Amino acid sequence: MFKIGSLIAAYLLGSIPSSVWIGKYFYGIDVREYGSGNAGATNTFRVLGKKAGIPVLIIDVLKGWLSVNIAYLSNYKPGSESFVNFELVLGIAALIGHIFPIYVGFRGGKGIATLLGILLALHIQAALVSMSVFLIVLLLFNYVSLGSMIAALLFPLSMIFVFKTTIPSLIIFSIAVAVLVILTHQKNIIRLIKKEESKINLFGKKKKNEENNK
Repeated sequence: MFKIGSLIAAYLLGSIPSSVWIGKYFYGIDVREYGSGNAGATNTFRVLGKKAGIPVLIIDVLKGWLSVNIAYLSNYKPGSESFVNFELVLGIAALIGHIFPIYVGFRGGKGIATLLGILLALHIQAALVSMSVFLIVLLLFNYVSLGSMIAALLFPLSMIFVFKTTIPSLIIFSIAVAVLVILTHQKNIIRLIKKEESKINLFGKKKKNEENNK
């Protein structure tokens, strides 16, 4: 019963639609009707700007991190393979919640920010390496999608070759993360190749692509 309750709690945490609620309450806008149509931090930055995007980003990361840390309430020994496996299941439940949120008609986002929170809870060192690379790519090119994909690809590599992770399920999950991010960014890859991808400038005015807003 505890495991089932924990999974439900992780899903409900992940389902919190911060971008939708903040957009509707403070701006009278459903971000899913603008920009890329995703209920996530990136689209919130694109549609509503930094004042809305930053809190959405923080909430989305936090809900992933909190969901995984529910594992500490279990009887599993922290660091054991069973504990890590339970963390992974909780993280997946939270990610599903973000992508298919029960509170707003199961129409959510891609889950990149929530995934970051999950990775920070699972392996903070590898997650910080990926996050640093993401920020460097974003600062250099202003493409969130490009930074997300490169960071995701780097995560399993750093887990396996830098931090020498030996837990099989964690290795498989890290590889699955990279594959998932690439698969969910296929449209972004096409727009990047065509040079039609929207940019986000952290230190200046946000840049929009009209084609992406149709």
